[in-house]
Amino acid sequence: MSFNCVFTNVGKGMLPNILNGTAGYATPVKVNWGTGAGTSGATDTTLFTKTSDEADVSATTSVATTTNTNDTIVISATQTCASSGKTITNAGVWDASARLFMKADFTSVTLAVGDSITLTFKLCFT
Repeated sequence: MSFNCVFTNVGKGMLPNILNGTAGYATPVKVNWGTGAGTSGATDTTLFTKTSDEADVSATTSVATTTNTNDTIVISATQTCASSGKTITNAGVWDASARLFMKADFTSVTLAVGDSITLTFKLCFT
């Protein structure tokens, strides 16, 4: 699958606050998808046509090594098509305050009700 993933400007502003322990900021662990067309950019603050019939799902986080030991945060969640088939074209990671941390667009994936996609976002600090 071809994809374009970006660390949003909002996400870049969140990270220092998360590391500082600033009230109202926490690790983003909500994931959802959209059905609209577009190319993800750092200035994006929402998905392209975020679906309204599937709620945000909680993600798991882990640390991985890409180049240097523990230099990558991995955020992963499985989203299931709840009602009516749809074609998924983008996805994002949010915090509890609905701030878009990361976003990706990709080659469309057509789903029927009950089908799932595991969405995995990796942010590497090298």
